[in-house]
Amino acid sequence: MRKLVVAFVVLAGFAGLIGVGAVTMLLSGGGGRAGWSSCSSNLGPWGDGAEQGQRDAAKLSGESIGIVQRIIEIGQQRDLPPRAWQIAIQAGKTESNLANLFHGDRDSLGIFQMRPSMGWGTVQQVTDVDYQINKFYDVLLEVPGWEEMRPGTAAQKVERSAFPLRYHKWEPMAAHLVSAEGDVSGITACDELPSASVLGGQALQYAHAQLGKPYVWGAAGPDTFDCSGLTQQAWKAAGVEIPKYSQTQYFQGGVHVPLNQAQPGDLVFWGSGRDPKGIHHVALYLGDEKVLHAPQPGESVEIETLWDGGELLPMVVRPAADTPPQEAAVPAAGGEG
Repeated sequence: MRKLVVAFVVLAGFAGLIGVGAVTMLLSGGGGRAGWSSCSSNLGPWGDGAEQGQRDAAKLSGESIGIVQRIIEIGQQRDLPPRAWQIAIQAGKTESNLANLFHGDRDSLGIFQMRPSMGWGTVQQVTDVDYQINKFYDVLLEVPGWEEMRPGTAAQKVERSAFPLRYHKWEPMAAHLVSAEGDVSGITACDELPSASVLGGQALQYAHAQLGKPYVWGAAGPDTFDCSGLTQQAWKAAGVEIPKYSQTQYFQGGVHVPLNQAQPGDLVFWGSGRDPKGIHHVALYLGDEKVLHAPQPGESVEIETLWDGGELLPMVVRPAADTPPQEAAVPAAGGEG
């Protein structure tokens, strides 16, 4: 919930907080056919680009590459899409560095650190490579909506780790391996993928249709919304899944971009002391120092001038990566508090 504050501030004052220089754009790859690595690690908020994935993959051992190849082979045999292979690769890299371990936390074993005591299978089974991979896929297929999830989020749904964010780190590497070892081309050519501005426009189109609907804490439509429920559903309408809560949206919802480079559709946040851990409100940036948001109980979804009040964070979140990388952002020149 936002605090009612009306002091004006010029965003240029954030220079000391933000620093100078543009956000690094994701690499889209060059020449030849559009590989899964180039497109998949560039679509949505996650991934650091194809070149990072290639560098990480080059550090893998021969055993790890063999496990990756088997993950892909079994995925192909089961007629599973490349996204499933990518999720399994990310999980395996995170849990064991893609090695068939005979040790782990408590009774965790194997590539995915499956625990016999938790019903994953016998010790012999959870150290058998083919069994582990098939078991991982079996559990993945039971996760509702896994195909639309961020791959690291889907991996977490299978693994149920106490450290859910760690799976995202290996997305570029997993995308590269799917492309290189699985010989998978992109979903479509990279130049046909929607850009951040296009997806942002789709999110805002949905949000505009919700104007006037009442704020209800915890609501995510269709008739009532809270602040993060509105932003989540707006981006879902654009085909991009982000978490439900405002603080989680900041940490897991996309790439961070300086506030003075915000473009329409980006998520703008407010937190006590400008601390991300104190985030209590999120809104959709419209451009021209305007935001669209669900304010607080007793109010309705509305458009308002951007405010600060000492709580506006210096970074926004862009739930979809820029494609192509040279696309310019629409600057936000000032704000209201």
